[in-house]
Amino acid sequence: MAVIKPFICVRPNEAEACQVAALPYDVYNREEAKEVVKKNPKSFLAIDRAETQFDDSVGIYEECVYEKARQLLEERMEDGTFITDQDRCYYVYELTMDGRSQTGIVACASIDDYDQGIIKKHENTREEKEQDRIHHVDTCSAQTGPIFLAYRSNEVIAAEVAKAKEQAPIYDFVSEDGIGHRVWKIAEEGAVAAIKEAFVTLQQIYIADGHHRAASAVKVGKKRRTEHPSYDGTEEFNYFLSVLFPEDQLKILPYNRTVKDLNGLTTEAFLAKIEEHFTVTAVGSTVYEPERKGTFGMYLDEAWYALEAKPELLQITDPVKGLDVSLLQDYLLQPVLGINDPRTDARVEFIGGIRGTKELERRVQTDQKVAFSMYPTSIQELFLVADAGKLMPPKSTWFEPKLRSGLFIHPIERG
Repeated sequence: MAVIKPFICVRPNEAEACQVAALPYDVYNREEAKEVVKKNPKSFLAIDRAETQFDDSVGIYEECVYEKARQLLEERMEDGTFITDQDRCYYVYELTMDGRSQTGIVACASIDDYDQGIIKKHENTREEKEQDRIHHVDTCSAQTGPIFLAYRSNEVIAAEVAKAKEQAPIYDFVSEDGIGHRVWKIAEEGAVAAIKEAFVTLQQIYIADGHHRAASAVKVGKKRRTEHPSYDGTEEFNYFLSVLFPEDQLKILPYNRTVKDLNGLTTEAFLAKIEEHFTVTAVGSTVYEPERKGTFGMYLDEAWYALEAKPELLQITDPVKGLDVSLLQDYLLQPVLGINDPRTDARVEFIGGIRGTKELERRVQTDQKVAFSMYPTSIQELFLVADAGKLMPPKSTWFEPKLRSGLFIHPIERG
């Protein structure tokens, strides 16, 4: 059973929500973050990446940076940029990109469910990446970036979401990148109870995106438990901010690959080697985007090829080894191109599907030798991997559109 609870939310006032809402902190480098905040000082990135308030002589992980984040958050709560709702609510969050919408519920998930495997993971996390967000959450005493969770569709929850969307939204705006954002508040007691009870019937919840933010929130919660040994489990630090989407709402984009060289092979030798495990068909100048599992596009020497995994590869039943990203890695990138560890090999790069296949062509025409367009991993494949207690290879999924930070803040209080 999953504990997914309503919460008292700190959020931007309606007039300024569009200015405040920001892409996740980790999609920018320092210079990019500074430019965003310079252009729009109200952007929540100023709080998420408070080093933007200092010159480059100040390190991004220095104590003064986290204190500045806390200060800015408190100032914006005092000046009315942020308001605090007075009742424990769920929120419905709809994002629309290219005419397609996905709708989730904003709520708080339990750190105990995370520890006990009710909230399932499919990625490893790195300690050094966690430490920054641990420090940020702990210093601000608030969770500001929601974790992207997924669950198997539920009729009761779907009905309550549909009912909420019949009302006027509290936010309705289009961000600079063309993504539509609409939010509704669910405060009615019966609706809140129905949603909470429906989540209790679910045996699993899945982290779709935000593994490091989730791990950081959980570690701050455990730190607060140590600091308050008389805690009873109801304190806000026992929960972390999330947006939960049913599986039928989600679309995963491909995570494409490029490689810098052919590992010393000629084009002819390379093509001959990959034909051991893949059927290779020359396509020409027309972009080839895979249309089904087990197929891959390859761009090489200004020409596209269609690759199809041979039947024996498609019969692999292991939920990780049978993923398309694994087939490419295990039967082409590693044995033919010598990419033994894609996490550390500088010869391979990963290109998010949002950038399209034209980006693959551009890279091969500039600084890469060969590119591969992938068929996207499905949400059902993600569930199978997580249910098996296994981990996906790096860069297996690209979720779009990205959840905005700053629209929903979950204070966790110090006491």
